[in-house]
Amino acid sequence: MEAKQTLQKWVRESRKIVFFGGAGVSTESGIPDFRSVDGLYNQRYAYPPETILSARFFHENPEEFYRFYREKMLVTNAQPNPAHWKLAQWEKEGKLLAVVTQNIDGLHQKAGSKNVYELHGTIYKNRCVRCGKFYDVQAIEQSKGVPTCVCGGTIKPEVVLYGESLDGACIEGAVQVISQADLLIVGGTSLTVYPAAGLIDFYAGNRLVLVNRSATPRDGRANLVLRESIGALFAEL
Repeated sequence: MEAKQTLQKWVRESRKIVFFGGAGVSTESGIPDFRSVDGLYNQRYAYPPETILSARFFHENPEEFYRFYREKMLVTNAQPNPAHWKLAQWEKEGKLLAVVTQNIDGLHQKAGSKNVYELHGTIYKNRCVRCGKFYDVQAIEQSKGVPTCVCGGTIKPEVVLYGESLDGACIEGAVQVISQADLLIVGGTSLTVYPAAGLIDFYAGNRLVLVNRSATPRDGRANLVLRESIGALFAEL
């Protein structure tokens, strides 16, 4: 049976689908993968993205952090693509347990998904590092330079920076739904960023589907591999 037909069959038969997604899900909505920000594109920044997006850099050089963050990470006008819409539909139909995502753009929620585990946080939540006061994304968009709280502290996005730990409750929830899944679809991720990539090891079933345009280190573990655009594939499901 052709891979797409097999996937169609598995989706029809499943009642506990979990989707695990990475940057490739968002690039199809026009959000660039910052890992590809190199060469000429990167010459306007004095540091590589991985350095700028680190906890240490945020605390030592918040102005440069926010210049990069606003220009490259703070994307609020992007729209969901067919993958986001289909997953939200499955959840509404009672077929999908949850979405586990490495993305911070909130597109799954924009499409209507409710049960979303955001492993790397979200641009839509921000807090003062001093007093913990909450600020929405508009507060960051409308501020200039380094956004500061009414108490005088610096406001930090609730995104997981390099050098920071992932949220324990979020990881625990993601592990729980993945271990309960009867179909795990992994899409748009290279499966090279840990600890997130290691979460698929908690899947105990025999319907692990990997959808990615290029090979991943875990292709040998999959029951089905599709070298496809995630949006185009989900539009057909």
